[in-house]
Amino acid sequence: MRPDTPAEHIAEAERLIRTATRYPEDQEPLLLQAAAHLELADARDRASTLYDQLLSASPANLHLIKALQAANLWEYGHEAEARALINGIRAAAPKDPAPWEVIAEALETHDELEASHDCFTEAATLLITEDAPLTPATTALLTGRHRVRRLLALPHDDWDMVADTRHIGPIPLDELHDPKRIWALGSDDPAELRAEIARLRAELGDRRAALSRPFPVALLHWPQRELSELLTSYPTLAAEYPSHEVHLTQVESSLRALAASGTTNLGIVTGSVPSYEAFAASEKTSPASPSLLAEYATTLAARGKATPWPPTPTSPCWCTSGKPYAECHGEANTSGSR
Repeated sequence: MRPDTPAEHIAEAERLIRTATRYPEDQEPLLLQAAAHLELADARDRASTLYDQLLSASPANLHLIKALQAANLWEYGHEAEARALINGIRAAAPKDPAPWEVIAEALETHDELEASHDCFTEAATLLITEDAPLTPATTALLTGRHRVRRLLALPHDDWDMVADTRHIGPIPLDELHDPKRIWALGSDDPAELRAEIARLRAELGDRRAALSRPFPVALLHWPQRELSELLTSYPTLAAEYPSHEVHLTQVESSLRALAASGTTNLGIVTGSVPSYEAFAASEKTSPASPSLLAEYATTLAARGKATPWPPTPTSPCWCTSGKPYAECHGEANTSGSR
């Protein structure tokens, strides 16, 4: 279960920081996640310290970390420094959509709508070309641009039409991004209130997707040999894994259920018994404890060990059978909606 209270976010951040000291090769994703938890706990000065620590170490995601630092600094009174970082990112013109989205949304949050619109547009112009087809990340840029353009009362353009077309939610983007929606909250008409509740639920799905980016949802997969060794050493875990075939089916069905509920950024992490035992020792917990399995999966994902799910239909299935995904665990989805 994800943390909900400031204290829980602080505790999770501290656990991730401890893990980063044990796995220095995975320090960047771990500290990024820790900083996100600190921001959610409103410990923004501590988050800023982590961002500075990452920036001093030649990070792989330099511009994204600068963007996250800028958004965080602005939230607790360091506007000038935040603006300097944002201007530097725009001048560098990174080819990664993530920093563009972060700084454009930071500008939007602080009512810098025209600057936010310009930032979204710069990113789209740079990253969306005939040679670079739309991806979920670049589509998110167009969705954010669509929202800001509605707030600015600008007419639809070609990219707004693309955003509308790519949107798969039950409520159209024009309705979700209508700046007059706030009026509906004061209505005495039950039908209007029910409609607004439906819109808010749809919007919450989008926000949940955005929040899932720093907290990837990854399920634990045990190869057959590893699972056999695990159950031989810790037979109490047999209740969790009746058989290897059932285990594989449960992983796939759970991921499909999460996808159907609107959860994005799903993945699979592959366990090994030595790694699991080392993790249990670091947590001072018995490997026989079923509750440790989810923590192990979360830590592997935080260390960047997750493989995105679902694979493409022609890619090898995640279960390592060697078959294409569409002919293995993805078979039931070959005619599905994904």
